[in-house]
Amino acid sequence: MQYHIGVIAGDGIGPEIVREARKVLDRISEVFGCDFVYEEILMGGCSIDVHGVPLTEEAIAQAKGCDAVLMGSIGGDAKTSPWYKLEPSKRPEAGLLGIRKALNLFANLRPAYLYPELKAACPLREDIIGDGFDMAIMRELTGGLYFGEKKTEEVDGKLVATDVLTYSEEEIRRIAIKAFESAAKRKKKVTSVDKANVLDSSRLWRKIVEEVAASYPEVTLEHMLVDNCAMQIVKDPKQFDVILTENMFGDILSDEASMVTGSIGMLSSASFNDTKFGLYEPSGGSAPDIAGKGIANPIATILSAAMMLRYSFDLDKEADAVEEAVRRVLKDGYRTIDIMPQPTESREGIRQVGTAEMGDLICERITG
Repeated sequence: MQYHIGVIAGDGIGPEIVREARKVLDRISEVFGCDFVYEEILMGGCSIDVHGVPLTEEAIAQAKGCDAVLMGSIGGDAKTSPWYKLEPSKRPEAGLLGIRKALNLFANLRPAYLYPELKAACPLREDIIGDGFDMAIMRELTGGLYFGEKKTEEVDGKLVATDVLTYSEEEIRRIAIKAFESAAKRKKKVTSVDKANVLDSSRLWRKIVEEVAASYPEVTLEHMLVDNCAMQIVKDPKQFDVILTENMFGDILSDEASMVTGSIGMLSSASFNDTKFGLYEPSGGSAPDIAGKGIANPIATILSAAMMLRYSFDLDKEADAVEEAVRRVLKDGYRTIDIMPQPTESREGIRQVGTAEMGDLICERITG
């Protein structure tokens, strides 16, 4: 079967890390017989340089014609890049917001996995992390407080600001379905996070999530208030599988979860609409200060490609092969500079490698 992949290399280190992800996909094609066809799509600063805007209608049409999109990074140095002299709607990041809206990418999935070899980088005590943890946050991406009505007005001579938090039954149902589908491929547990003791939107959220849960009897559902969840992530992260939550709560909790893994440079992510289509990208930024130096960590982008195999193409065996290859490379002691042990830690058996070499090492460990 042929799979049509849109490729947005983007800006900064984007082209370097996407190159390694494509190298890994080509290795998967060689080993498992998959047929991947790539289509280059311009977005972000590189699109501004060519077209004067961060996202064109042509780029949107290209993305819509693909089965999935793999993206590197968007943006540059806000202090020095001419892109940031433009009005906000024409800056690189506006392209990312635009493509999410155009493709109706309402669900964001961000795994947070602690590799045993990187336990020393985790800020939590060893007795808390134990053998590590493996959670994923499913965040609603296009509704809630961030997209509600906003206004600032003068009332009785004083400024009053208002932000409206609104969720419809359908918005909640579709993100809940994504969470349960994800959990069914993982450890079969959903923790739905809300503030149902205070907010009407959360009470509706809880009601609809329970209705969706009835269609997934193999998946366990628990409810947790957001303040408790924030505490539990640092107290006992091992308890979580898939955390389901609304936009603002997910924004905060996903950043918290990423930091307890010790390195955001290892974290993949995916954004979905209501089909199998997904946009897959690393959680980190464009890192313009190290672009072109060959030292960027490609693992997050490679793991994003593995998510694409699993969630958009249902190629679980192939995704497993990529993830296992990453684990083996880390176990064998290879590190890019961002995940090297601190000077005070032992570096015995550890070897620093660059972007391309890390991609090669992962490819070598992909077997059928």
